[in-house]
Amino acid sequence: MNMRIVLLLLSVCSETVFCFSRGKVEVACGDMTPQHGVSDPSTKDPPFNIIADKSQFSPGDEIKVTLSMASSEGKHYFKGFLIEARNAGDLNEIVGSFKLISPDISQLLKCDNKEGSAVSHTSDSHKTEVQVIWVAPSDSPSSVQFLVTVARGYKEFWVKIPGPVVSQNGIQTTTSTILSRLFTSEGCGSSKSCLRDPEGCDPQNDTACHFLSFSALGSSVMFELSGSAEGYVSFALSQDKWMGNDDVYLCIRDTNRVDIKAAYVSGRTHPIISSQNILKDTAWRLSDGVIQCSFRRDIHLPPENLNRFNLDQKYYLFMAHGRAEDGRTHRHDRQPLISTYRAAITGPPEDLTGSRSPLLIKYHGAFMLIAWTSTVSAGVIMARYFKPDWPERNILGLLFPQLHRMLMTITVLLTLVGFVLPFMYRGGWSKRAGIHPYLGCVVMALAVIQPVMALFRPAPDASRRYIFNWMHFGTGTVAQVVAVITIFLGTHQQALSLPAPWSTGVLAFILVWFVLANLVLEVHRRGFLPIGHLKCHNLSEQNNVFKLERKIFVDALLFTVKVLISYIQCCLKVCEHFRMFYISA
Repeated sequence: MNMRIVLLLLSVCSETVFCFSRGKVEVACGDMTPQHGVSDPSTKDPPFNIIADKSQFSPGDEIKVTLSMASSEGKHYFKGFLIEARNAGDLNEIVGSFKLISPDISQLLKCDNKEGSAVSHTSDSHKTEVQVIWVAPSDSPSSVQFLVTVARGYKEFWVKIPGPVVSQNGIQTTTSTILSRLFTSEGCGSSKSCLRDPEGCDPQNDTACHFLSFSALGSSVMFELSGSAEGYVSFALSQDKWMGNDDVYLCIRDTNRVDIKAAYVSGRTHPIISSQNILKDTAWRLSDGVIQCSFRRDIHLPPENLNRFNLDQKYYLFMAHGRAEDGRTHRHDRQPLISTYRAAITGPPEDLTGSRSPLLIKYHGAFMLIAWTSTVSAGVIMARYFKPDWPERNILGLLFPQLHRMLMTITVLLTLVGFVLPFMYRGGWSKRAGIHPYLGCVVMALAVIQPVMALFRPAPDASRRYIFNWMHFGTGTVAQVVAVITIFLGTHQQALSLPAPWSTGVLAFILVWFVLANLVLEVHRRGFLPIGHLKCHNLSEQNNVFKLERKIFVDALLFTVKVLISYIQCCLKVCEHFRMFYISA
């Protein structure tokens, strides 16, 4: 009895394996995935060609479909296959039926309760080419795409390789096909123009690469767009580097497919989707969180397309990505990548560069950094610690009060200019910058109050001079502390796009250096560190001491600058090593 059960189980198992090797794979009709226990298909590009002998058909027409090897590298054969024809607008719908050309290596299957709706292998023999005939039904959709699963062995197989799309005669179709291969940076600057972030990346092997390419094809231009995003990737043609009045193209993820649309942006508003169908040969791909799409657009469009730009001009290129829900795009996740200069869309191929940080925002950050980590620090140190040491050195008065006023005036001017720049760029108040702009307004107000307060200060020997001294000291200290906090918050702003965490590390070093310098000078001033206290018996000795102190001060300043430069260079080298490691990984 036990022997009979064992033999029965062995016969069932062997029959199951035998059926799969003989191509009886109706169980895989839906997802077209082999049911032999290996769940992950090959991630390599499929080395096969799928060709249809016609691109258009009428009901009842027959189209020859050929599956063959595309490359002689490696194993030049395949064992198993499954061929289906599906509605290109709804890839879950099987369309039409097949006829056999070589019954010895192929057989008809019944999928979706339709006789002859798929073709598979009859054995696991080595094959290099298979041909079948597809018959268009009377109720065929406007476009049909052939999908193929190919197996070389038990563990090496490819699922749903996208084949050609054929269209029904007399019916205009806007259906997008599925890209069979990843985009590549090969040909950038020679056969096509490219804009990439990070610079020099390749979308074929870098999922973090945001990629745009375009090339002229007769009276039209072919565009390729790729990027990692949850909802959409997009690019825009613009007359300037400001968002608004731009010609926009979006690739929006909708569950398991991608909608490719043209739109227009007026000001900082939501894109308005075009009602005109101006895009041709649209295709897309979803893989590993990366959205890829391609399309062709005519260089010149009819006059009714008012918001579309002609492609024989030069434009700035914007690239952005973000989330999308129910086909509606949300604000981009990062600052858009903007090309450095206008690119000729139909001109000679170029390898373009761009930046996610606008020039006005860079100037804003530079002015504020110089003002509140350099000029104000030097001004405070000179007024607090050097004025008592050289009271008789005059430049229109006492030397160091004049230097203090000059440095503080520069600080106020830099702050004023830097304060205005973000408003010029944004065209108003930024609602997404967090607490940074609010603290910036506080710093701006305190920076203006300080010199106004100094204009109305009492005389040095006035009885209420101490009130001014404390108010001046308190306001300046609060302004400096708030400014440093604001700068730290500013390094994480999307529009500035600084390398983290190295930018924070450099700022922290500057802050620590300033605090330590103040502590050392304060200890020295109070006599706890009696270095440099020399008694002078005559004017000659006093001049010699002055020269010595000045030399020590200059040498210390130069040494500090060299240390700071070396630190920044070291941070930049570490950043570059990490970037190269990330790219190679």
